[in-house]
Amino acid sequence: MSNPALPAAAAGLTEATSVAMATAIQSVEVQTSLTENPIPTAYALAGSGDEPVLLIHGFDSSQLEFRRLWPLLAQSHQTWAVDLLGFGFSDRIQCPQLSPAAIKQHLYAFWQQMIRRPMVLVGASMGGAAAIDFALTYPDAVASLVLIDSAGFAAGPAMGNLMVPPLDSLATGFLRSAWVRRSISKSAYFDKAFVTPDAELCAALHLDCPRWKEALIAFTKSGGYNFLDDKIAQITQPTLVIWGKQDRILGTRDAGRFQQALPHSHLVWIDACGHVPHLEQPQHTAEAIHTFLSRLCPTSA
Repeated sequence: MSNPALPAAAAGLTEATSVAMATAIQSVEVQTSLTENPIPTAYALAGSGDEPVLLIHGFDSSQLEFRRLWPLLAQSHQTWAVDLLGFGFSDRIQCPQLSPAAIKQHLYAFWQQMIRRPMVLVGASMGGAAAIDFALTYPDAVASLVLIDSAGFAAGPAMGNLMVPPLDSLATGFLRSAWVRRSISKSAYFDKAFVTPDAELCAALHLDCPRWKEALIAFTKSGGYNFLDDKIAQITQPTLVIWGKQDRILGTRDAGRFQQALPHSHLVWIDACGHVPHLEQPQHTAEAIHTFLSRLCPTSA
């Protein structure tokens, strides 16, 4: 496949869901208050329906992590996936001062320009923290939340203390290592058979984007989403918490913490599953989301 929105290495993708989503990714110029110039932003869209769903990915990742969930949700909903500012295949040059606040402003501008209706905001891992932060600031844009093995209670990126020269370049160089990334992937899955060459390419494709290292350093130095702990209970939207029973990245304790803190929440455990239910158990994840949304609005079933 060939897509000008992606690095040339995308031609090496082989699994059907990877190829399909990579083919669908396109770029839109999003105007924000962060910079005079619009920010090229990568996104994918499939499906139709009155209630839009927006998928946002985790740390040092891209929308390709939703390649198996995105088509399943699109069977019944207008389903968007977007690369957060400074991540994935979205621009890293226009806005070098990367932080959760900048990410939130950019995401809101994308929503205003492209979606413009209350949405179901689905966040995985760090994307869950970004979703919580967004919903707290722009509650009218979010009809409901889905948090998949979400950050929020966890501290900011562990690499933060290393992000001073020359350790910052060494730390990102370490994270760029194929061996390190494979090791992280193996920790993320319960079933290590999911760590295929195609999966590794999906997880590393965005490393070829300009200023990957600089953006990662800037975000990590900002402290990440280490300020949400005492704000999570302020979320008013109905929230589905999905958690892999064998999550070795964040563990399982925070699943119960979210359920207790969020006033209108429901927790679904996914068995035989690690940190990425949307990749390892996409059918069960989609069913949980579909059931949750059907109960909120039976006409969306």
